[in-house]
Amino acid sequence: MKLKDLESYKKIVIQCHDNPDADALASGFGLYVYFHQKKIPVTFLYSGPFRIQKSNLVLMIKELEIPVEYIEKDSLSPLGADELLITVDCQYGAGNVTKLTAENAAVIDHHQPETDALPLTLIDSGCGSCSTIIWRLLKDAHFPVSEDERLATALYYGLYTDTNQLSEIDNPYDKDMRDELPFDKTLITRLRNCNFSLDELEIAGVALLRHIFNEANRYAVVKARPCDPNILGLINDLILQVDMVDKSVVFSELTGGIKLSVRSCVKEVRADELARFLTEGMGSGGGHMEKAGGFISKRRYHETHPGVSVETYLSQRLDAYFAEFDIIYAEESPADVSGMIKYRKKRIPAGFVKSGDILPEGTPLLIRTLKGDVDISVSDDVYIMIGLYGDIYPISREKFEYSYKPAGGTCQIDASYTPTVKNLQTGEMHSLLEYAQNCICLDEAFIYAKPLERSVKVFPLWDNSKYLLGKRGDFLAVRPDDLHDIYIIEKDIFGRLYEAAL
Repeated sequence: MKLKDLESYKKIVIQCHDNPDADALASGFGLYVYFHQKKIPVTFLYSGPFRIQKSNLVLMIKELEIPVEYIEKDSLSPLGADELLITVDCQYGAGNVTKLTAENAAVIDHHQPETDALPLTLIDSGCGSCSTIIWRLLKDAHFPVSEDERLATALYYGLYTDTNQLSEIDNPYDKDMRDELPFDKTLITRLRNCNFSLDELEIAGVALLRHIFNEANRYAVVKARPCDPNILGLINDLILQVDMVDKSVVFSELTGGIKLSVRSCVKEVRADELARFLTEGMGSGGGHMEKAGGFISKRRYHETHPGVSVETYLSQRLDAYFAEFDIIYAEESPADVSGMIKYRKKRIPAGFVKSGDILPEGTPLLIRTLKGDVDISVSDDVYIMIGLYGDIYPISREKFEYSYKPAGGTCQIDASYTPTVKNLQTGEMHSLLEYAQNCICLDEAFIYAKPLERSVKVFPLWDNSKYLLGKRGDFLAVRPDDLHDIYIIEKDIFGRLYEAAL
């Protein structure tokens, strides 16, 4: 769905969920500014039992001049055939938004699907905020977001608050928006410092008095009363300072679902991966190695776990998580290849970029990919390899010339996000594919591999501080010339890259 698809209606009404947060306000504001500049009559509203009272939201609305209106439920007028309702940061017919009868409705959201999909629906649950989706839509429409500081500040603050002060983002689009928006730093500081009320301070204090602690796996689970996600992060940061706690989950039951804050201070557990595990099939999660967050749909939770308290579910799920994984430290022990099969890598073209073709020698670069960021310094001796699925890794010029040869043609990848390069000196960003060429292997390459029967975490030879996650059905792979060189190949791509060696 594109914004142009919504421009044919004579009037547009934008509605965010009841009890709006900063992300809902920013998302609706972005759409309002766009349609207002298109000269289309547009209204931005919310309903529900309560008006906005939270101090940071009141300040946000005032300082950014967000034209949002509160409408009593009984005063909501049905929309006709030539009018369009757009729900942002929520879904039409869901339990957290007062239903406004409309013949035509569109949905833009970043939560898991809650209702039957409408023809005009854009839901990307991988994004940390709905503001990010609005930013992408505006950029796709060539709307000059960066020229409007009020809008840029609103969208940045929407992401900031929905990701626990940016500590829970791992989606590359979230990172791109964070890096590109020219927001008002002074206002963000003011908003950040009026985010907690005395009531929320009491919520934090009461939550810390009650907890579930698992001594065997060294985790804690804590329930807090409904509150801003930032409060959950504050509580969790304090819990993780307890000497017996290595991992912790703090949650709050909200109108539309369950909000989680996840923490870890050990390398064997990534907080972002644990957040995805806890929300799997019912919501979404993500973040960083040490700090992450997630959201579980209340409807889906009650469908799959009827009558089970959230504390019980989280405790059982955490126990299952710790029982599910084997851990391999590649540096410590060589792989046993006796039960593995030898495979040959297919000669499929890969992409490569000479880093010296991008910027001058010595320039620091950040390469952003779907699987994370890679930092390099530009050099004629550093090449960047691009895999078929958008995976990125740097290699030396010597190793490239020994193993590959240029093959011509346009580099193509099968990934939902195109890798970008950012000049860390200027902030300027470009698509990496602008500089990419194809290449193929000079010689046949072989590996030993076998499908995993249990999930495994591999700390590879080249980085013993971060693990590669392999799930059941993925392949454990080993290079024949170095049995310590152990890694994971995802099951969905293994067959496209390798074939059995006869």
